[in-house]
Amino acid sequence: MTKSLQTEYLGLALDSPLVPSASPLTATPAGACELEDAGAAAIVMHSLFEEECTRDHELLHRFLYEQEIGHFEADDFLPVPDAFKTAEEHYLERLKGMKERLQIPVIASLNGVSPRGWAEYAVQLAEAGADALELNIFHIAASVTESGTAVEQRYLDILDGVRAAVPDLPLAVKLSSRFSSPVHMVAQLKHRGADAVVLFNRFLEPTLDLDALEIRPQLQLSTPSELNERLRWTAIVKAQVALDVAITGGVHSAEDVIRTQLVGAEVAQLASVLMQQGPEVMQQMKRDMSEWLEQHEYASLDQLRGSVSHANAANPSAWERANYVDSLDLWRP
Repeated sequence: MTKSLQTEYLGLALDSPLVPSASPLTATPAGACELEDAGAAAIVMHSLFEEECTRDHELLHRFLYEQEIGHFEADDFLPVPDAFKTAEEHYLERLKGMKERLQIPVIASLNGVSPRGWAEYAVQLAEAGADALELNIFHIAASVTESGTAVEQRYLDILDGVRAAVPDLPLAVKLSSRFSSPVHMVAQLKHRGADAVVLFNRFLEPTLDLDALEIRPQLQLSTPSELNERLRWTAIVKAQVALDVAITGGVHSAEDVIRTQLVGAEVAQLASVLMQQGPEVMQQMKRDMSEWLEQHEYASLDQLRGSVSHANAANPSAWERANYVDSLDLWRP
């Protein structure tokens, strides 16, 4: 018997909690169609990066205003090359292409750090048809003068600007786990107009090349062990803040998706498992989820969602410090 896997996220009715997150797989309409055919309930587009937009606008500015063509009377005639398109123009084209071809919701993604530009881009994405917007604020607090309070304020200021610019567009904020008090931060985001949070951003760490003595970028896919931190904080957040939660990072199996639902998440975002096993793995995950629900006598995911959150767990302290001591006691030489 097929079980109901339905959920609701950002006001969007979804057939299941399986949502591919921002990655190369969600970068083109063709890739998005493949994900939809494989069972995705919605997709988060690959991110529009602030750095790309800034670079393109600087190139355009130099072309139009800083060159000397040698003929004074023609200085005002500097046409933009037909082939030149900025990063946001490319992104908007792909978004429109996805909206024309997909039946599932499309969540646009903005990735940046400075307060500038977010509101303008958000308006363009809303006008292009985005069903919702995910704000991926990637900030490394590398200055000795920047306090934790200032870091939090940066996030809140960005959200304030975007919410004012697109008052009706559902907004999710993607957070890192490095806040001193994640629950307090989530509560502030809700108060400022966020409709959901995504837990957690995976900060990609560079490595040091010992031969060249250079700092080099590296990309490491997630592992199932990363899920535990996200389960803990989702369980704690959902008990105190009435806000949608998407878990991203470490979801690699149907069992992992079930875990995300038990702690109260509405959505499980997928990337690494899709890159490793292909989009078709979502079909198997759906079958396995239905089988698990059947075996445990649940009619739907709604019936179990949040049943092991901090508010509902038989031993809620296990989500906190008590688990630390118990874990250490499990080890034997």
